[in-house]
Amino acid sequence: MSDLNRDEPCRLRLLSYNIQVGISSTRPHHYLTKSWKHLLPARRRFEILQRIAQVLQPHDLVALQELDAGSHRTGYVDLTAYLADQADFPYWHHQLNRNFGRLAQHGNGLLSRIAPQRISEYRLPGMIPGRGALVAEFGHSDESLAVILLHLALGRRARLRQLDYISDLVNRYRHVIVMGDMNCAPCDLEMGLLFRRTRLQAPDQRLCTYPSWQPQRPIDHILVTPELVVESLEVLPHNLSDHLPLSMTLQLPPSLSLRCRRDPARAVATYSARPSAPIV
Repeated sequence: MSDLNRDEPCRLRLLSYNIQVGISSTRPHHYLTKSWKHLLPARRRFEILQRIAQVLQPHDLVALQELDAGSHRTGYVDLTAYLADQADFPYWHHQLNRNFGRLAQHGNGLLSRIAPQRISEYRLPGMIPGRGALVAEFGHSDESLAVILLHLALGRRARLRQLDYISDLVNRYRHVIVMGDMNCAPCDLEMGLLFRRTRLQAPDQRLCTYPSWQPQRPIDHILVTPELVVESLEVLPHNLSDHLPLSMTLQLPPSLSLRCRRDPARAVATYSARPSAPIV
């Protein structure tokens, strides 16, 4: 958990995880044999989600990709809300990016132990619509912290346009964390564009997260601006999706004062306490 004692450096634990709608694809053939779970309810889905919730629980800010906001395939359960409740996060927000009605409600999710000041949603450019960015702002004034959650396109041309757009968002803030499945490696052309146009730092190690059964591609990322000190960055060995989760421990500068909500009953009046409240 975070260390928020005023006499010690403030630390946050971050996690980025593509959970593939609670489908445990842990072998190549599972893309075929478990493909029906993208359309139909599956009893074991919630067993996997409960195990995923245990992975999320020690963290303070969690960026999730490939969730459902409540459709036929999940029994009309909003998976962001479900995981927030199971992992005891008092704040959550689901960004709906592809609305297929009762068949699927596809998007990204943010879980937080810190009360955000503002949440903004953006539609990312691309030939095929349905990719978005979610920006959560914590703290006040110029010393606020912006957390940007992404899930980028599969095609390079679209990713170049999307990261060009994201660069403008990043440059609005001094302290920034970018988390998500970017579908490209740090050495790729489009990531080079992001690093040249912003103050985000390139990772100093190659951490492969995909595929989960034999990780070969570093396509999930947590990127930060220089004043945010990375104490640790690791891939967690939890084989519950076709991606592995990426975890970071971060030390914040003294000018950033954030407070985690350990007791949901003490949350600000804008949000209800139980069950976990959507951020509006």
